[in-house]
Amino acid sequence: MFKKLIYVVSFVLVPSLILTSTAEASDPVGWWQLDEGAGLIAADRVGNHEGTLTGPLAWVDGVYGGALQFQGGNGSPFVDLGAWQTDGPDGLSLCLWAKWDGTNGSYQGLLSQREGTMYWWTELNPDASELRFKSNTSPQSNLLLTGEHLPEGEWMHVAFSHNAAENTGTIYLNGEERLSGDWDLPAGDFSNLRSGIGVVNTGDGLGTFNGALDDVMIFQVPLSQEEILAAMEGSGVGFPLAKSPDPSDGILHEDTWVNLSWRAGDFAVSHDVYIGDNFDDVDSGAESTFVGNQEGTFIVVGFPGFPYPDGLVPGTTYYWRIDEVNDADPNSPWKGNVWSFSIPPKTAYFPDPADDAESVSLDATLSWTEGFGAKLHTVYFGDNFDDVNNATGGQTQATVTYSPGTLKMAKTYYWRVDEFDIVETHKGDVWSFITEGAVESLDPVNGAVDVTQTPALTWAPGLGASYEIYFGTDAASLELKGSGDLGSESYEPGELEWNTTYYWRVDEANNANADSPWTGPLWSFTTANFLIIDDMESYNDLDEGDPASNRIYLAWADGFDNPAVNGSVVGNVNAPFAEQTIVHNGGQSMPMSYDNAVGKSEATLTLSSNNDWTVKGVDTLTIWFRGASGNTAETLYVALNGNARVENDAPDAATGTSWTEWNIPLQAFADQGVNLANVNSITLGLSSVTGGAGMMYFDDIRLYAPMP
Repeated sequence: MFKKLIYVVSFVLVPSLILTSTAEASDPVGWWQLDEGAGLIAADRVGNHEGTLTGPLAWVDGVYGGALQFQGGNGSPFVDLGAWQTDGPDGLSLCLWAKWDGTNGSYQGLLSQREGTMYWWTELNPDASELRFKSNTSPQSNLLLTGEHLPEGEWMHVAFSHNAAENTGTIYLNGEERLSGDWDLPAGDFSNLRSGIGVVNTGDGLGTFNGALDDVMIFQVPLSQEEILAAMEGSGVGFPLAKSPDPSDGILHEDTWVNLSWRAGDFAVSHDVYIGDNFDDVDSGAESTFVGNQEGTFIVVGFPGFPYPDGLVPGTTYYWRIDEVNDADPNSPWKGNVWSFSIPPKTAYFPDPADDAESVSLDATLSWTEGFGAKLHTVYFGDNFDDVNNATGGQTQATVTYSPGTLKMAKTYYWRVDEFDIVETHKGDVWSFITEGAVESLDPVNGAVDVTQTPALTWAPGLGASYEIYFGTDAASLELKGSGDLGSESYEPGELEWNTTYYWRVDEANNANADSPWTGPLWSFTTANFLIIDDMESYNDLDEGDPASNRIYLAWADGFDNPAVNGSVVGNVNAPFAEQTIVHNGGQSMPMSYDNAVGKSEATLTLSSNNDWTVKGVDTLTIWFRGASGNTAETLYVALNGNARVENDAPDAATGTSWTEWNIPLQAFADQGVNLANVNSITLGLSSVTGGAGMMYFDDIRLYAPMP
């Protein structure tokens, strides 16, 4: 069956002790407000890269002042920005307002720089259901946001932030982060490549935008979400909060003092400064964290005469907040976000292999980041936790690597690094890893929480020809639950208790291997304190003929085979069929397009388990849903056993662009005659108000008991 879906570690900055404010590194290098209203020139507010219209275009009203109306298609006029180096050593960020006017049969460029086969660009596919940020790196960078994103005839702020140090890109819509992933620009000189507004390819005018654009900005740094919001509102009422913290939020700062600086909010006259080592105290503005009001946008911390005069403490995370003050404004003060930085511990950290790593190479070299101030290191290594933990008197070394020699397969090893800073020795934590050839857990993963009470434990086999599985709630005394041969790597423990941690282990044996048997790693998971009806996590993309196939549209019966009666289609057009970008929790959600020209659109899940909706006293059904701004507002509903139906109270529920929790008392179904001890199906749908269409996402369908 083929289903067609109609829809679409930060770098460490060592500050100098210069008591001056830092430069505003996040200013745009190009800013085209498009407010001219006439002519063939688009002025650059920054003043460096004046744009030239390649033909007449209409000047129209924009979000702020004027805007430029593009015609779409190939060969239509666009704004030629000339050839220049758009990106900087730290990255590239793009911001603009767009109002899409509909499909015109070709890809539509928003902003680009391209000449021949060297390029970066951002574009919409013909129906605006895919927003793409692309470059010609090898392998090609292609960050693709899929779904209904630019509603026809509505202004939408589009932004993209590329971090060159981390080779990542992030897409924002209306200031909300929507997608982040690997993205990079090709190394080389872009200064000879033409850039343009409203076009994909400046060389031949291919793929112009069909709609209006306003306030286009290019930055040569990766912007934070705060800075995206500032850019988004930069031409309007202003952004009142302090922004651009330096050091960057969450950074690891390798010194016992720091010069904190920030960019002032647009209305600030002075700044209230809060600093402390407790997030809640800083967030609430506890008196102990207030260090004063000042006019400057910097403060030294960790020196005599300044906050923390005895110096910052290694191994400590510090939090700080800037409230912007202007006594002439009734909205003052504006409470700032809480930022943080950490001082490295005196013990070794960041082990490689990581603690609890699996499938480690037999010739692995161990490494770590040395503790704060460490000069010498002592490494202890072995296959017994107690021996490594209790070891003393080892040989010191100056390097931060250690080669344990050739390791055995499918074996657990332990290691510890003690750091000596001339004054004293700081005992390290005991880390562990498992070499390649061991079994690996597949579902649930080690440490998983909110796991269903009826899990299927599966694993990938290691070297063994046979196995034994151990399971229980006491990690020190697991019970043997079964055994088997290669090819049957699964175990179903049955109905488990709620909100309980379980441990399990798989031991393997193979008489043909002298190292047999192998004791497997200890894994754990914690069951949920609610009943999971469907969290969308179990669905896969295997071919329908595969016995293990579990495609989402096979479980949720939709209107694909009966479109004259039911206008729904579940699943993406191509794998992955479950949605893996727009999710509420976990890794997947259910996408469902709807077309209510036929009256309704719904999908039904037949329950093969969890039929008793009275267990543990559950009384509330919870469904998380999300729509899209381009959706038509139709009535959202849920039904049990085919006919007992409850509608969502919000008439515009389908148009919301954020995940929304819908809580429904089970009594509402019982009042319609449903036997809650025997629920056999659940249906999610939209009934017709105007016969409209759109896209919905559903996730985390759960049953909750009353709160104690």
